[in-house]
Amino acid sequence: MNESAMQHIPESKYCFAVNKNTVALRLRISRDDIPEQIEVVYGGKYSYAKKRQSCIMQRSYEDRLYAYYTAYIVLDDVRFVYIFSITDNGSTYYFSEDGLTENFDYELSFYNCFQLAYINETDILKPVEWMRTATFYQIFVERFCMGDKDKDKSYVNLKWGELPAPKSFAGGDLEGVIKKLDYLKNLGINAIYLTPVFQSESNHKYDISDYYRIDEHFGDKETFSRLVKKAHAMGIRVVLDAVFNHCSKNTVQFQDVIAKGKKSPYFNWFIIHGDYVDTEKVNYECFASCNYMPKWNTSDVEVRKYLTDIATYWIKEYNIDGWRLDVSDEISHEFWRDFRRAVKGAKPDCVLIGENWHDANVYLHGDQYDSIMNYAFTKACLDFYCSGLFTPRQFADKLNELLMRNTDSVNIMMLNLLDSHDTYRFVTQSKSVDKLMSALAVMYMYVGAPCIYYGTEIALEGNFDPDSRRTFDWEKAKEDTKLMRLIKALAEMKHGINLCDAVIRITEKDGLVFLERRGLKLAVNQSGRSADYSAADVVVCNNYSDGVLADSGFVIERTQ
Repeated sequence: MNESAMQHIPESKYCFAVNKNTVALRLRISRDDIPEQIEVVYGGKYSYAKKRQSCIMQRSYEDRLYAYYTAYIVLDDVRFVYIFSITDNGSTYYFSEDGLTENFDYELSFYNCFQLAYINETDILKPVEWMRTATFYQIFVERFCMGDKDKDKSYVNLKWGELPAPKSFAGGDLEGVIKKLDYLKNLGINAIYLTPVFQSESNHKYDISDYYRIDEHFGDKETFSRLVKKAHAMGIRVVLDAVFNHCSKNTVQFQDVIAKGKKSPYFNWFIIHGDYVDTEKVNYECFASCNYMPKWNTSDVEVRKYLTDIATYWIKEYNIDGWRLDVSDEISHEFWRDFRRAVKGAKPDCVLIGENWHDANVYLHGDQYDSIMNYAFTKACLDFYCSGLFTPRQFADKLNELLMRNTDSVNIMMLNLLDSHDTYRFVTQSKSVDKLMSALAVMYMYVGAPCIYYGTEIALEGNFDPDSRRTFDWEKAKEDTKLMRLIKALAEMKHGINLCDAVIRITEKDGLVFLERRGLKLAVNQSGRSADYSAADVVVCNNYSDGVLADSGFVIERTQ
């Protein structure tokens, strides 16, 4: 056994409580090691020396370097202690806090066994239940649909259907979203994520000047209230975009600081290098290099309260279902802890989804947000389907690795996406609707909540911002295409089979990638050649017939 590859950490992604008396365990070993058996030898904290039980672990996941063995144990005594017993080449070894040893003294186990000393219910990260079966649709409001034809359109400078520029306004609004809720419901959507809707000068609204006002280009509070109520009546959740890293330079607070410098009561609300704001030299922290978006100082107690009050206001007054947290990794951990307590106090099943593009495990221990936009999943799909950087085995390995970054409870709530307003369109990068369809099948089968970026269902093209924010073609949406039918079928499959837990098996064999969950098996072919494959009970497929799975094809079948 390669001891240097072995890893286990109590009270982490390797050991966590699923509920008040169930523990999930993971043991990492070298992928090259294939022992005959690994057992968890466990018991109560105060009786372990005399009384123990064992449970055989399963080799559940493999990535590029490691294999992960898992077990779920229901406890009688939640004062839980344990070690691992490993049988390899006919010999038995033990893995504890002392590492890998040939012997273990249970009489003195209180010194070196692993422990989860007590499962306190308040420490358990409980999944937001509706996220288990959520199928999201992200809407860039300004480009989705213009529903209010009678509004003042003097600000509109982009004809619907033309390519956008950075400062283009096409006239999309909340009334347009309301009018298209039936369309979204028919697509299998049960949750929408709206880019910012608050007062702002820009078309994207990420530079907010008034967080308590719906931007007049989009409507007003009455319009927004109707949207939420109608969506809820149709079984559709509504998640808003929380831009709390930065704001517009036109906010009342920043304008006061510009006028008064250090004498302003809001001076410490921002991070300013000097006694006065210098907008030419930009002596203040801002988002990226955008001097018109000064950064909030979320280390300040008053700022934390101000922004948290905004979040709870929209929950209490309009019953929204969640917040997507913009640039969440640049905001203080203390702010997110305050934020979570306040939001969950107002509405326990309000989901908090961070915009972290990298491994965000430190934020996902149950004290900050629930999950993230899973851009690591996006990159894995790009590397497999678009750039060819991943072989089928490497793709399967990466999908497994991503699941091992976090606990089951977090994985269930991940927002999995192929593209967004901040990326190239997936169909543009892949140059293939068939590849897009295959990637969608993977996304719907993967653990977490799939998120469709508006226009994906009509293969809307787009390069980087602002081209990724084109207007929606509603004439094209009337066409009965195989892509549109697929998305509906995948949503029906997810809801019908109830793909709600974190258990999945992802493997590669003979150039095919397999994802297996809840009696379903997805086979993906991106090998560059056709493959013989026999599917007995087909649920949904593309480029598959008569036992032949074409390149860029996939098939999902029932296995039980």
